[in-house]
Amino acid sequence: MSSSIPSSWYNIVPDLPAPPPPPLHPGTRQPVGPDDLAPLFPMELIGQEVSTERYIAIPQEVLDVYRLWRPTPLIRARRLEKALGTPARIYYKYEGVSPAGSHKPNTAVPQAYYNAREGVRLLTTETGAGQWGSALAFACAQFDLECQIWMVRASYDQKPYRRSLMRVYGATVYPSPSTVTGVGSKVLADDPGSPGSLGIAISEAVEVAGANPDARYALGSVLNHVLMHQTVIGEEALAQLAEMPDLIIGCTGGGSNFAGLTFPFLREKLAGNLDVTLRAVEPEACPSFTRGVYAYDFGDAAGFTPLLKMHTLGHGFVPDPIHAGGLRYHGMSPLLSHMYELGLFEAVTRSQTECFEAGVRFARTEGIVPAPEPTHALAETIAEALRCRESGEEKVILTALCGHGHFDLAAYDRYLSGRMEDYPLPQERIEEALHDLPG
Repeated sequence: MSSSIPSSWYNIVPDLPAPPPPPLHPGTRQPVGPDDLAPLFPMELIGQEVSTERYIAIPQEVLDVYRLWRPTPLIRARRLEKALGTPARIYYKYEGVSPAGSHKPNTAVPQAYYNAREGVRLLTTETGAGQWGSALAFACAQFDLECQIWMVRASYDQKPYRRSLMRVYGATVYPSPSTVTGVGSKVLADDPGSPGSLGIAISEAVEVAGANPDARYALGSVLNHVLMHQTVIGEEALAQLAEMPDLIIGCTGGGSNFAGLTFPFLREKLAGNLDVTLRAVEPEACPSFTRGVYAYDFGDAAGFTPLLKMHTLGHGFVPDPIHAGGLRYHGMSPLLSHMYELGLFEAVTRSQTECFEAGVRFARTEGIVPAPEPTHALAETIAEALRCRESGEEKVILTALCGHGHFDLAAYDRYLSGRMEDYPLPQERIEEALHDLPG
């Protein structure tokens, strides 16, 4: 089993059968150029976003921080297998050992590094469940950057200790929608009780960054460079596994965790070296892959971002306040959306209560309390393992346990007390949100 950190990030774009559609300027409908993105991102990350290089070397300063927790463990879930009575062999790559408790520092650290190197003094961002906000706050502390975070109101109220962690790392945390920005003030004027959404929080963070020449914006998922930074997960897993998986399962909100685990395996599949099925799992309350449309849409609620070709529920869609806050995003990574259209992986949905049931089952067998987001992958993993019990198939399953749930125990309390609700999404809510798609 390898114990080394990859020296490069893997960019899957050159290996795809067809290139992904470019982001468009909302005014001209022409592909955006570096100058369009420069007010929000440092040039190094803009270059990575559009790179056609297969591998990009990880800077030594980033590797030095990665060594605090990387490589992360790959664990066989033997106790879970035994409890399920399945002949399947289940492995999980555990990213909860990072300082912030999730996979998010894999991209937060390089983003903070490249911004600091270009003289940026403040990074703004949004966060849903708080994992991304915690990761960026940690990363900014490593490179002496100021950090301002807009946390979706539903999660801000549900997860007080997650926002406490961000403050420990030195960040300023606002509930979103907030009165600090024009976008937030308008939302609150229209709906004082708004639970917020990632789209609204992105708009607030972008508004502040765009108005300050010393500030830039950092995004925790969705964009190509973010997904690429996460491929350290899959590269390590490839080296650590003693047997290759038949099936890889990951949760998807914006897509970084799923992409980080699967892209290196998909590289091997596209090269003819591996036969593996990839399956994305999303919440039934926010099903952008399975029920959204593939179209150009804004990445934020206010329409500040470029137009992205992605699976979307509409940029004005406000998901129900499920506890998997990191999966409550109206759109999906454009790169993953393109790959889904190419048929390179499957997608399914799971309800909130069955996900928490899987999380509790996992905690009682494997000992780790999962964050609500990866319980979606665990629910599908358990279902697949039970199918193997019926068929007798000795399938090898790999899943991504992308974070621990130590700051999500209020959600587990709600499940254990029987007060947790499911939010099956009515089709009319999707159709209403899709009315505002850019023409």
